[in-house]
Amino acid sequence: MSIGNLMRLLSDGEVHSGEQLGEALGVSRAAVWKQLKKLEALGVSLVAVKGRGYRLAQPLEPLVGAKIVERLPASARHHLARLFVEDQLPSSNAYLRERFEQGAGHAEVCLVELQTAGRGRRGRVWTTPWGQSLMLSVGWRFEAGVNALEGLSLAVGVVVAQVLEQHGVAPRLKWPNDILLPERDSDELGKLAGILVEVTGDAAGPCEVVIGMGMNLSLPEAMRDAIEQPVAALFDDLPSLSRNQLAADVVAGLLAMLAGFEQQGFASWRAAWNERHAYADQPIRVTQGSQVYEAVACDVDDSGSLWVTASGQSKRLSGGEISVRRRL
Repeated sequence: MSIGNLMRLLSDGEVHSGEQLGEALGVSRAAVWKQLKKLEALGVSLVAVKGRGYRLAQPLEPLVGAKIVERLPASARHHLARLFVEDQLPSSNAYLRERFEQGAGHAEVCLVELQTAGRGRRGRVWTTPWGQSLMLSVGWRFEAGVNALEGLSLAVGVVVAQVLEQHGVAPRLKWPNDILLPERDSDELGKLAGILVEVTGDAAGPCEVVIGMGMNLSLPEAMRDAIEQPVAALFDDLPSLSRNQLAADVVAGLLAMLAGFEQQGFASWRAAWNERHAYADQPIRVTQGSQVYEAVACDVDDSGSLWVTASGQSKRLSGGEISVRRRL
């Protein structure tokens, strides 16, 4: 019995007895109880209804590959080679890197309900409960080499922001890889989504790119309290939004962007990024290795580098292990 099968039975939000769940899954009530305890350990909130059984604290919509593909426009289906929906993986990015090693990977998409070893930029762990986020990776092969990929992670941010705007929210972009929204009951911007781009290949020749994105949809209170930075969850603002529709919209946007990025570069996305710049003209603190200094954020340029003013001089920040935070 997989946790995924149990979650799909519970996903309607109705009360299910242990006996009903066991019959549907072909296991004992004791085995069901053990899996329910595992779910709680994974951050899934359950409600025990005395004498009747269990239900999820809130209904959720499992990801279904066929539903996602049928919502894609024809142009996106044309670009898409294969779409995977997995219950649980260590990492969707690692899954697609393995696909590239097997000779596949290009134009493939992997969505996963639960990542056990997901990570963000600078090695940070990215974790959310089963089915309460949107975690996906897209693989793409470029012929022009690594140098042609400058600003790619920023273009990904613009695509995701545009999708969210179509659904009625107004995200902001934090250089280089974060998407922000106001926190619940606050005007302070919290992290909604993170982007991780991993590249293997030649600086001047063919290279393989895996783009990973993790977005908070629902966050249990205990997890909000445990996260040591401002955080946002999309369903705080859009509780009725379909996860499958959101997945389809993001996949379609990313495939369209990737199909033209090698020819257009980031320059065609620059203005859209700067329009959504979370910290434009604001004081920030820059951490670059062991060096920490204060600056004022300016725009990004055609290469995706962020310009700042520090001690009266303009400085260009580009990639690497650089952290930018708003100075309070």
